[in-house]
Amino acid sequence: MKRQDTQEQAIYEKERQKFLIVYPFSKTTEWYLMSKEARQGMMNEHIRVGHEYPSVRQVLVYSTGLDDQEFIVSYETDELETFQQLVIALRDTEARRYTLRDTPIFTCVYRPLEQTLTLLG
Repeated sequence: MKRQDTQEQAIYEKERQKFLIVYPFSKTTEWYLMSKEARQGMMNEHIRVGHEYPSVRQVLVYSTGLDDQEFIVSYETDELETFQQLVIALRDTEARRYTLRDTPIFTCVYRPLEQTLTLLG
């Protein structure tokens, strides 16, 4: 059985952090015309940068063919300022050149299911 990486493990965390940030994104055609090794090298840079912000959990989900976007990335954090610093750092990476679209961004406050249902009335 394949060992789960930290992104996959974040899905199964029992304790949720205060904020959930979700956004879809798509890559350019040029991204897919590069070799798999070149793309993986750029993604490794992203992973390295992400590890510099251990208080921010990330989950990347592939959604190609399910909607207009190709990926959905979500983050959990207790500090929006730390998340903002992470995003700024990620935008300084080589892979950023190949991001076609990464909006809209949805920022949510975590609530347990029962509390959410009560708030909805």
